[in-house]
Amino acid sequence: MTSRYLDRSFKHLLQWLIVGTRGGVNRALIINILREEPRNANQLGSLLGVDYRTVRHHLDVLEKNGLVTSMGDRYGKMYFLSSELEERFEVFEEIWNEIGKKLKRKEEGVND
Repeated sequence: MTSRYLDRSFKHLLQWLIVGTRGGVNRALIINILREEPRNANQLGSLLGVDYRTVRHHLDVLEKNGLVTSMGDRYGKMYFLSSELEERFEVFEEIWNEIGKKLKRKEEGVND
């Protein structure tokens, strides 16, 4: 498989997880926070103002799809960005920036 094909597949995965599904904005926020430093689910929930179980759901989705990894168990489990996401972070940023533009237009009352 070529690098270009893998980049396209990765972009499609991110678009589906962030743009195409409910909760995508929370998943994107989690990715942004984890880029700063690893955190556990409680820390993420506090930072996002989101219930622990909701954060755990999003972390499970991200981990299942290879975007985050974890170490430890139970409440001390720490989450990190996967090496694949770190290597292709510009793809995430492109999608995140586009979402930001759409949200801003929506707040201003402009329809796409």
